[in-house]
Amino acid sequence: MAKSSYAVTIAGGGSTFTPGIALMLLKEHDRFPVDKVIFYDNDAERQEIVAKACEIYFKENAPELDFSYTTDPEEAFTGIDFVLAHIRVGKYAMRELDEKIPLKYGCVGQETCGAGGIAYGMRSIGGVIEILDYMEKYSPDAWMLNYSNPAAIVAEACRVLRPNSKIINICDMPIDLMDKMAVMCGLNDHRDLQYSYYGLNHYGWFTKIFDKQGNDLMPQIKEHMAKNGYLDGISHEEGQEQHIDESWVHTFGKAKDVYAIDPETIPNTYLKYYTFPDYVVETSNPDYTRANEVMDGREKKVFGACRKVIETGTAEGAGFEADAHATYIVDLACALAENTGERFLLIVPNDGAVSNFDETAMVEVPCIVGSNGYEKICQGKVPQWQKGMLEQQVSVEKLVVQAWVEGSYQKLWQALSLSATIPSAKVAKQILDDLIEANKDYWPELK
Repeated sequence: MAKSSYAVTIAGGGSTFTPGIALMLLKEHDRFPVDKVIFYDNDAERQEIVAKACEIYFKENAPELDFSYTTDPEEAFTGIDFVLAHIRVGKYAMRELDEKIPLKYGCVGQETCGAGGIAYGMRSIGGVIEILDYMEKYSPDAWMLNYSNPAAIVAEACRVLRPNSKIINICDMPIDLMDKMAVMCGLNDHRDLQYSYYGLNHYGWFTKIFDKQGNDLMPQIKEHMAKNGYLDGISHEEGQEQHIDESWVHTFGKAKDVYAIDPETIPNTYLKYYTFPDYVVETSNPDYTRANEVMDGREKKVFGACRKVIETGTAEGAGFEADAHATYIVDLACALAENTGERFLLIVPNDGAVSNFDETAMVEVPCIVGSNGYEKICQGKVPQWQKGMLEQQVSVEKLVVQAWVEGSYQKLWQALSLSATIPSAKVAKQILDDLIEANKDYWPELK
């Protein structure tokens, strides 16, 4: 697939992350030459604010770039090489309900975990499949790089509904955690590390961390984790606002307690929602959740900056910056296009990668990526503690997808009842009935 230049569609053109990703594509032009960028969204009004501002930026900084934006699928997906997908069906208004409805019943209210993640998953499946179908219809040789949440449920839905499609599901959280581990060890970032990892998305463990010379960094990292969780890995020069809001500081610190459960491995931060749900609920404000934090923070900031660019007619001084954190997307696209054979953590069918776990599970494991796709690196057997947790969580995710496909109230009730974040089937049913009412415009009808 190696070409002199590439055409890219960003699905979710109205996202607050879109300007940073578009600017990052420009910044990485030398190693991943993109000559055509299309924004696609089904919300024309929201996308127009972001797209018009980016259009002004591109005219000033990259006039040679062929840029357009559209709500028409044929325009958006014809003649492209990659789709970068970060969609949020229902936007932040629905995220707020995902978080607040479970909290009303004393349960974890979180974007991708527990009842909130299940609700979000039920909205996301149709949207991701729709974009994948558009891509395959209009550009059958293209790759879709999907980092839309909740990635675990979306990936399982793709396995069931589109098993042969050219889609790769990837998440930035392990990359962010590896960046923090690199800082702990005096290194630059995740590219300086070699690693072993297994789990589901937002539900996994690092088992080995080496530097490029093969030195074992686990003892050093464990020392930091036992004292302060991931807090020692926060660089003071870091500008990743989505990961240093107050709620994230709590999460990085709480990893110390999650680590203590199994000090042989380094946990993903999201495991706190399943291992300490009581703590999470106690420290949550049911009237002001993470969704409110984002709407009052990043969303206002990004859309304010975009409106200012449009009003003044220039992007100078607007504070537009490339999202350095998103360079992993270009790394992955380069690996596919240029056959680099680089290692990535991807969400892929297990098929023996974790040998004592469900073969059909969509596991998050290291893979070698080249122009023909990926090859998994086997992680062997997982210990009993992790196996028990994984069996429970993968069953939740599979039941959610089955509920969506079959329109089954029963299976969605089972999924919620099985979640480690919900104490009983009674509470699960109460939450489910509220979520059905809230999501009547987005979920399939359940019977």
